[in-house]
Amino acid sequence: MTDHVANNLQSGNGSSAPWTRRGFLLSAAALATVPVLLTADPALAAAELPDFPAEVDLYRSAYRNWVGEITADGLWACAPTDADQVVSVVNWAWQHGRRVRARGSSHGWSPLTIESGTASDAPVLLVDTAPHLTGLTLDSASAVRAGTGVTLEALLTFLEGHGLGLTAAPAPGDLTLGGALAIDAHGTAVPAKGEERTAGHTFGSLSNLVLSLTAVVWDSDTGAYVLRTYTRDEADCAALLTHLGRSLVTEVVLRVGANANLRCLSRTDIPATELFAAPGSDGRTFASFLDEAGRAEAIWFAFTEFPWLKVWSVAPTKPLTSRRVSSPYNYPFSDNVPTLVADLVGRILSDGAWYLAPVLGNAQLDVAALGLTATLSADIWGPSKNTLLYVRPTTLRETANGYAVLTALAQVQRVVHEFTEFYRERLAAYAALGRFPVNGTVEIRVTGLDHSADAELTGARAPLLSALRPSAEHPEWDTAVWLDVLTLPGTPYAEEFLRELEQFLFRSFDGTRVEWSKGWAYTDQAAWSDEQVLGTAVPGSFGESVWGQAAGTFDRLDPHGVFGNAFLDRLFG
Repeated sequence: MTDHVANNLQSGNGSSAPWTRRGFLLSAAALATVPVLLTADPALAAAELPDFPAEVDLYRSAYRNWVGEITADGLWACAPTDADQVVSVVNWAWQHGRRVRARGSSHGWSPLTIESGTASDAPVLLVDTAPHLTGLTLDSASAVRAGTGVTLEALLTFLEGHGLGLTAAPAPGDLTLGGALAIDAHGTAVPAKGEERTAGHTFGSLSNLVLSLTAVVWDSDTGAYVLRTYTRDEADCAALLTHLGRSLVTEVVLRVGANANLRCLSRTDIPATELFAAPGSDGRTFASFLDEAGRAEAIWFAFTEFPWLKVWSVAPTKPLTSRRVSSPYNYPFSDNVPTLVADLVGRILSDGAWYLAPVLGNAQLDVAALGLTATLSADIWGPSKNTLLYVRPTTLRETANGYAVLTALAQVQRVVHEFTEFYRERLAAYAALGRFPVNGTVEIRVTGLDHSADAELTGARAPLLSALRPSAEHPEWDTAVWLDVLTLPGTPYAEEFLRELEQFLFRSFDGTRVEWSKGWAYTDQAAWSDEQVLGTAVPGSFGESVWGQAAGTFDRLDPHGVFGNAFLDRLFG
């Protein structure tokens, strides 16, 4: 990773770095690679990190989050080969005043791992999980034991080989399991009309599948950090199921069920006015597709009228018109930035031509509509993994905000309609002033909640800090509508616009919670900065008791604050 990439991402907002199509594609490719690792000079390592465990190799590493907005160069890092080495590293860090940050694929937006501006000499140690903590074995016919460094693609491939799978999963296959569980990663799925949950599956987040987990925690008897395994029925496990980086989990056992063949139909012929119509409207509404199939996603390019709608349905045998797919990532026009889109992005960033946002949105819609036909991808069928995973590291990288609105399934269309109406009105109002804060997409997904009974373990507890945790005060809420808005980093007025959307959601829907890995807590200048949202709205969305229980558990299991950073310190107060 070079500074050229980070500098380019800021051009158009005061930088003089020239943006060309070739430069944009080179930068996207660079962001898709793993961080550069520089072998540590033994003498320097011994001087700066005295008594570091000899069996663990040290190196210098850059940190880059998904979009390159949070960067740090020259941090000390290591890749323990097993959980025992992780414990040795953590104890060393505690004794030497350093904080440990677990790193998987760095596919996230928020500062849960590293804060922006972290200096190379900061007392931080990255612990890379992906090189070695990747074990996969079946514990039983309905449970898999997995290292937290394994990618979701590797996990799903392993499960598929044993006739097993998940109801839903995040679209990127490069996410590590540990990172996904830390932020309650999810897909898009609710039960269709008449559908019952099948054994080993959940309509909630991946965290809701955990049966047990092994974490590094403080042991007061020995006066050191140790490995401890927690089962799902233990109170402390409830906090660790979605720990936001306030712990380090090395291994989990997940409940899994029989794999399913899924058909994924894509279409771009339904206008937004119909798809997102007011509740009770006739026609091809978003809710009608949920009734029919239970699994739907809308990708709505800015300043366009026809969203890209994906609808998945369980199909044991291949429909006559479907194309059989034997591998994931079946939308190459989306996985790789097309020339037309790259040219427009280059102009927007190099010339500050933010007014081209409507042109870019329509170009992306055209590419999707034509690409679905040209690649025969509008109607695909195969084992679940092959239709659920569709985002590669080479896709267009944008900054994103994210929220989950808890509601009743019957109210999903109302939530979608009111949000999209507000979004459309504000986008038009900004454009009338010559301001174009969004040049990406609105993405809408719908999931069930994290009902602990899905784990099929007596006494299982719901994840404390999952956005999908059911609300005791609102038992009628059984569904979450996930709402994300994406735009290029550095886009003027984006933070101001996204703050308006955030305030609208908190004001309009009592069940609003933030999506941990994305952008939230906006001021007019920055994300993760609004003190009222950080200190009141976010804790309040879970309830004082739940938030306090989670914070207290993290402090007790890590009293020295080894697992944390300044942002997490602010969040948990």
